Parts: sequence; structure tokens; C-alpha cells
Amino acid sequence: MIDILLLAILGIVTWSVASEGAWGAGFIFVSVLLAGLLAMNFFEPLATFLTNSIANSSAWQMRWDCISLIGLFVGFIFLFREITVRIAPAYMHVHPLVHEVARWGFAAMTGYVAMAFLLTALHTSPLPREFAGFTPERKNFFGVLAPDREWLGFTQYVSEKSMRKGALGHMFDGPEYSFPNQENRIWPSFPIRYATRRDSGVGMGAAAKPLSEDKADRSF
Repeated sequence: MIDILLLAILGIVTWSVASEGAWGAGFIFVSVLLAGLLAMNFFEPLATFLTNSIANSSAWQMRWDCISLIGLFVGFIFLFREITVRIAPAYMHVHPLVHEVARWGFAAMTGYVAMAFLLTALHTSPLPREFAGFTPERKNFFGVLAPDREWLGFTQYVSEKSMRKGALGHMFDGPEYSFPNQENRIWPSFPIRYATRRDSGVGMGAAAKPLSEDKADRSF
């Protein structure tokens, strides 16, 4: 079922964005991409703030993750959308062939990014570890692609490179560990952490251990 839902998201977003024309589709793609990156990098600090300020029960701790992630994503999209409309308020003519290729190309990329982001957001949802065909370890797009892992890898790479400033810069999901005979020092743990939390029943009203340990595991 999750595969069909993802395909529907991809199709609906692609069709909707393509109707904006070449320039509009390009602006929307950049807006969605930046909104996703910013949301991924700041949702956990926001969730921690909301937990400490509003509700800190075990059930709400996981709800805040999902609410913060999707809320930031939607908020940043509206913000960037408003900015791009003011930058280019009028329709700009392009060659008909370029127009068609650009609008469908940007629309397809926007649809895939939106689908990958929402699939990633399911990892933070207060639902069972596996539901509706969704499995953290599975390639959830018809067993062929893993958009959530692709998005997580892209986010980690960008935050490590272009979004990081100096030795104290922020890196998404990039804790560093030293292991014998291992050149790799960065070991992302996003899917494992959230799968473990859902498996324990946290966020579903079940009796579970407090999330103080999970807070310490967060990469922020």
C-alpha cells in the first residue's frame, strides 16, 4: 500500500507543479529542495524545545518530531514560495520546447523530492515499526528504490559539506566514532534510532522507557 501511496504523491505533485510553467516549476523545485534540507536540519532542536516547553510525556515526544519535521517543511515552502513570487511576479516567455522539457523535468524532480521527504517523515511518525507495507530496511518504492535513504544520504552530505561552517558547524545525523580498521568515522543512525523508538511503542501511548537516552543520541 505504501508503494501506491508514494506513486500517487509523485504523480499528483508532478502534475501540479508542471502546470506552473517552466519558470514556476523551477522556482518550486528549488523551494521544495531548500525547505526539505532546512526542515531536516532543524526539526530535532524544535522538537526538543516543544517537548520541554509544552508537553514532555513519552507519547508526545515522538509526536513532536513528526509535527516539527512536517511543520517546518510546509512553513519553509510557503516562505520560499512567497519570496519567488515577489522575485518573478510575471510570466517569462521561453522557447516552447524548452518550456515543455523544463516544466516536466522540474516537476518530476519536485515530485520525487516531496515523495522522498514524506517517506522519510514516516520514520518519525508515532506509528508501529512496520505498517501499510512500510519497513525501515526495505526499498519502499516497489522494492526498486529507497527514496528515504537517498534523501537521508543527500541531506547528510549537504550538511557535512556546503551547509557546514568550520569545525563546530552543524552536521545532520553525523556522529563520529572511531573503530579499529575502519576508515569511516561518520556513522549515520537516523533510520535505526527511529525504528527502535517505534518498535518500543513510544508515541503510541504504550508503556515504554523514557526518551532521555534517545535525546542523548540525537546528533544535535
